[in-house]
Amino acid sequence: MIVALILLLLVLGSVIFHLVSPWWWTPIASNWAYIDSTLVVTFWITGIVFAAVVLFLAYCVYRFRHQPGRKADYEPENKRLEVWLTVATSIGVAAMLAPGLIVWKQFVTVPSEATEVEVVGQQWSWSYRLPGADGKLGASGVNWISADNPLGVSPHDSNGADDVIVEGGDLHLPIGKPVKVVLRSVDVLHDFYVPEFRAKMDMVPGTVTYFWFTPIRTGEFEVLCAELCGTGHAFMRSYVQVQEQAEYDAWLGEQVTFASLQRPRPVRVAAEP
Repeated sequence: MIVALILLLLVLGSVIFHLVSPWWWTPIASNWAYIDSTLVVTFWITGIVFAAVVLFLAYCVYRFRHQPGRKADYEPENKRLEVWLTVATSIGVAAMLAPGLIVWKQFVTVPSEATEVEVVGQQWSWSYRLPGADGKLGASGVNWISADNPLGVSPHDSNGADDVIVEGGDLHLPIGKPVKVVLRSVDVLHDFYVPEFRAKMDMVPGTVTYFWFTPIRTGEFEVLCAELCGTGHAFMRSYVQVQEQAEYDAWLGEQVTFASLQRPRPVRVAAEP
């Protein structure tokens, strides 16, 4: 009786926690409301199954509890029950997977008008590269990384000369325009994650990954690393500033380009005493 009561309290406590819990999503700031809808569908399916299983377990504990003179029946197979459970489980799994597959297809199908922005992760900072006046990013690779070329932009690709380099700073984006986020890591696994955008993706060394989104709300949004990447993982932070187009253009005009980073620097020679 005590065990059955504990199981009932577990279900009741879970429902109450869901209703009063402050741990909920941050206000969305991108077009990916589909992500929230998919999570809600998954939550209700798993929540109902959880409550049904625990309540059924509580019923069984109480209904078939030990009583003097009662003898347990041995029934190793029940084909009708097995078929019912198989069908119900298949429907439940399909109901959870279908919305996710639909959203995933949208998540990786980038609009033709999207602007490419590169994010480079390394222990333990974020750097960004945005297209310049030509609207195109130049090629990049780890082979070209150096002190004067921290993001590994190809010096042989003319499209990269006007690329805007933001090393260890914040990413600025204009509101209302789709962005393709191209992700690279130069050392270990990282994961670019902005909770308000409902978008994240692993960054795998030697592989270029991507996703896209459209910012729909101006403001400052924190960038987190969602993949344990070493002792400084918790401090790998940055910000995305979503701005009106005029503010964004003004900021973009103040940034350094790849070509300016490659200009020869004057060498100071100490005067003879």
